[in-house]
Amino acid sequence: MNDYRKYLSPENLSKIESLELKARLVVEGFITGLHRSPYHGFSVEFSEHRQYRPGDEIKHLDWKVFARSEKYYIKQYEEETNLRSMLIVDSSASMNYASTGNITKFEYATYLAAALTFLLINQRDSVGLALYDDKVKQFMASNSRQTYLAEIIKALAENEPSNTTATANALEEIAERIRRRGLVVIMSDFFDNIDDILRALSHFRHKNHDVIIFQILDEREIDFKFGPSAQFIDIETREEMVTQPQQIQKSYSEAMHSFIQNLKKRCRNLNIDYNLITTNLPFDKAMREFVSKRSRM
Repeated sequence: MNDYRKYLSPENLSKIESLELKARLVVEGFITGLHRSPYHGFSVEFSEHRQYRPGDEIKHLDWKVFARSEKYYIKQYEEETNLRSMLIVDSSASMNYASTGNITKFEYATYLAAALTFLLINQRDSVGLALYDDKVKQFMASNSRQTYLAEIIKALAENEPSNTTATANALEEIAERIRRRGLVVIMSDFFDNIDDILRALSHFRHKNHDVIIFQILDEREIDFKFGPSAQFIDIETREEMVTQPQQIQKSYSEAMHSFIQNLKKRCRNLNIDYNLITTNLPFDKAMREFVSKRSRM
């Protein structure tokens, strides 16, 4: 594995305690993988150099120019209209599921949300955060100040999945609370009534938001490969059932496939970018989808 790839692995990141460090490593690993400037395709484009002046931020020094000339030059950037983003994370109890060897869906969502926040704020874009279960638990309006990164990281790190899911109701409320048009990124397993979810997503589109969703699932929730016998416990209701997974694997897989395809098709009918992500996948897939969406805006 290339060095940068290890920072995109959910398993490796789970061993790091600091969520802010995880976010930085994901972004740096992703950018290294692109083999291009982190400013390419975002709201700030490289313009020119100027000589370093006392008081300039060291992070803007161009070390390649220094290596050639032994003189300090600062990269200058040409600011364009900043993007306003709202990251919405499902923190209901169903997001707390993880099969053996994987992180929970909620952990995956928090790592991704933290990385996107790190990326956006360092591109001088505005970003906000909403967390919900059966109601909106926390709402942080979009802001571009550098210190906002720590505030969002803190909110993500301190939150724990709980309660039942009411994705549709929560999304309706969040749509009403976002005052200005922007990019809405929703991270959820979307285990709720699909018609209600689509009505809520339509609310965002009606208000002219661009929307990208990441349906985050554990791979076992898709293939149902649990072995010859297993006990299942509903994370939200605590209802228990013992069964032989092989007997129902085919019908379950067909039902899950139908659910995923229905959500995907109906999202695209609304011009919503749909992405299926499983918790064993490196984060660059989700990051690439986000960058692709961002570059088209």
